[in-house]
Formats: sequence, C-alpha cells, structure tokens
Amino acid sequence: QVQLVESGGGLVQPGGSLRLSCAASGTIFIIYDMGWYCQAPGKQRELVATITRDGTTTYADSVKARFTISRDNAKNTVYLQMNNLKQEDTAVYYCYSDIHSWGRRDYWGQGTQVTVSS
Repeated sequence: QVQLVESGGGLVQPGGSLRLSCAASGTIFIIYDMGWYCQAPGKQRELVATITRDGTTTYADSVKARFTISRDNAKNTVYLQMNNLKQEDTAVYYCYSDIHSWGRRDYWGQGTQVTVSS
C-alpha cells in the first residue's frame, strides 16, 4: 500500500515563506511525475506545479518566480518552496505522485492548510 504524507503548512504573514514536503512510502517500484495542487474555499482544485522524474518543471502562472518545486528521488519526496506568499495563496495544498506500485496510478496526500494573513 502506498501513502503520501505531507507536512509544512501553517499560518504565515504576507511576504513570508513556507516549505511543503510530501513523502511517499510503501511498495514503490518507480515514481514518475510528482506535483502540487491547491484548493481554496469555494473553488476547484487547481494545479500549482509539477516535476518529472528527470527534473523538468512546470508552474501555474500565478506562482512563477515565487514558488519552486523540487524532488529527492532517493527519498521519494517532493518539496514546494513558497516565497513572497500572498493572501490569495491561502488554500489546502495537496501533493500527488504518479507511482508504479503493484500497478500504476496517481496517489494523493491528505492535504495541508496554508493560510496567508496579517
């Protein structure tokens, strides 16, 4: 059984920084793409950033130049460094991973709350 466990959310003032982590565990043969989505109250879940196994990244326009996604393949972990946070970044952040376990599918974390407020 595969699990994704997130950490690093919290309350931060506008302009501040947070670093989210998401570690995958269980029977894992290979992890392909990893990434982060966010969902604000009353809105649909939307893509924040993705990273391929070889490190190619994509970002939503709203977070470019402020957020950085990275991964450590040896630790089966993906990170999201969030700088210069804005109130509109407030949301629940979910990590996902495309994992080949006993079969291949997307797995999701439980979500971590990020609140940007003064």
